[in-house]
Amino acid sequence: MNFFSFHLMPWPHLAPPREFLAENEAAWVTLSNANYDPARGKELYDRYISELVVAEELGLDGVVVNEHHQNAYGLMPSPNLVAAALTRETSRVKICVLGNALPLYNPPTRVAEEMAMLDVMSGGRLIAGLVVGGGPEYYSTNVNPTDARPRFREAVDLVIQAWTRPGPFAFDGEFYQLPYVNPWPRPLQQPHPPVWIPGLGSPSTITYCVEHGFGYMGVAYYAPPETFARQAVAYHDAVAASGRTFDPELLGWLTTVYVAETDEQAVEEAAAHLAYFQGTLAAGFVGPGKVWMPPGYIDPPALVQFLADLRGMVQGPRPTDAAAAVWKRSPLIGSPATVRERLLTYVNELGLGTVLALLQFGSLPADLTARSTHLYATEVVPYVREHAENHFATKGWA
Repeated sequence: MNFFSFHLMPWPHLAPPREFLAENEAAWVTLSNANYDPARGKELYDRYISELVVAEELGLDGVVVNEHHQNAYGLMPSPNLVAAALTRETSRVKICVLGNALPLYNPPTRVAEEMAMLDVMSGGRLIAGLVVGGGPEYYSTNVNPTDARPRFREAVDLVIQAWTRPGPFAFDGEFYQLPYVNPWPRPLQQPHPPVWIPGLGSPSTITYCVEHGFGYMGVAYYAPPETFARQAVAYHDAVAASGRTFDPELLGWLTTVYVAETDEQAVEEAAAHLAYFQGTLAAGFVGPGKVWMPPGYIDPPALVQFLADLRGMVQGPRPTDAAAAVWKRSPLIGSPATVRERLLTYVNELGLGTVLALLQFGSLPADLTARSTHLYATEVVPYVREHAENHFATKGWA
């Protein structure tokens, strides 16, 4: 079992959802950067990096940063810069960049170079997240979204070759033609750092990860946990069809976590900040509007499933109380006992070997983030780790 602290580094100073949406179409692409205050931004970077560093002090296995552009949802247009700072502030935890959006880089050998630097600087602690990038990024960079998937896969091939094949050599692809591929430095981990790819459940992405031995990290904090459960089942099916041995560490779940002394306290403290995260920062992102999914960006089967998940969030009987409403989408909001039992159930039933916990979300302030992170790391993680590893042993999983 591996437990990672995931951070989006959001901007917490916009209006609440109803007020925000009355005046803005989204927190992405078109929200004026006049709303950004650099002085406050400096304070946030200091705070957010410290929240990642504390993961090592509390015994978690790794930290995760990621890339977004021109938005208030995540203030890391270059997660590699944050990862570089973390190489100096930590000594043990894995550092996962999840990831660099390969189709936005021309040429993507820049990613191979920077990630090799991070691997060497960290002493071989890098996990290389290679991603397609979110739909809004294609508006922000004016990259053709219909080329996103084939461009991404060609770029992955180029990056892996750059790490593993002695240079210089020529690469002649459909999208990238380079007469000299010869990056310095080379990564410390051989043949290359572990590769993780996040996904929304696209069958082709899941199969691609299995075929290449890459980790599949299911991104489903926008929807109820059964959304990720479907992804996990599809991953197990793909592993079985491939004839490979199942490795739990290659199946991960990114989910929101908030822990307080009681369930009631956790729901009360988290609710407004979850609403800000889901209703303000994700406005125009979690939905079928123009910002989230430019035409041609997502495979048709994945689009059908994504829209079904969204319908499932709003259809059916409404929860009868606040706790039920929160737990419908974010079941790991609660007391240590509630969170660990629920998490252990998902881990055991789905064969889940990697948990990426979004421990700060939306406008959640520093004091609540710190207390929840401490409770999660000391009262949830050790319990789940022990019981899950015993369960995995009975299954014969590595």
